[in-house]
Amino acid sequence: MTKPSPTARERIVAGAADMISRRGLNATSIRETAKHARAPLGSTYHYFPEGKQQLATEAVRLTGAWAARSLRKELAAGPVAGLRAFLDLWRGIVVDSDFRAGCPVLAVSIEEPPADETPTAQAAAAAVFEEWEGLLAGSLREHGAEPEQAAQLATLVVAAVEGTVAMCRAKRSTQPLDHTAAQLQALIVAAIRD
Repeated sequence: MTKPSPTARERIVAGAADMISRRGLNATSIRETAKHARAPLGSTYHYFPEGKQQLATEAVRLTGAWAARSLRKELAAGPVAGLRAFLDLWRGIVVDSDFRAGCPVLAVSIEEPPADETPTAQAAAAAVFEEWEGLLAGSLREHGAEPEQAAQLATLVVAAVEGTVAMCRAKRSTQPLDHTAAQLQALIVAAIRD
């Protein structure tokens, strides 16, 4: 069975996620996003009448759902498998983009929106981080970690991976991912042995 072609709206959202992951939110314009997605500019305003914040919010949610699907699938085999899958997602992005792209969720989180806009994209980013943490913490608890330790370790994993992706881009190397993977895996193994 063939996968249906993405709609114009889906292409625009995916294009926005890609551009935000490369340039950040403030340097990503609606006009450039439409061009990048090969969509008419009018379609962009039709689908996103509230403008850039609405588009960025959808891009963050798309990225969050994409990563969460992979996490859910891999966490079925345990928290170590989930960690590896999470790291592999971001390794693929930084390597495939020649270290030009990172995480649009992080990019939206660290940029201050204009004073006249409601930061809906930042709220969406917070929800995505919470979802990722919740998935990881749930798996850790299921495999024997104490609830508080599971929550703290899940936060550490998400924070470390997000920061490591930024370091990989800056250093143009996957070495930070390798180092982070080794240490996080050791922490997870120790937590689920207890």
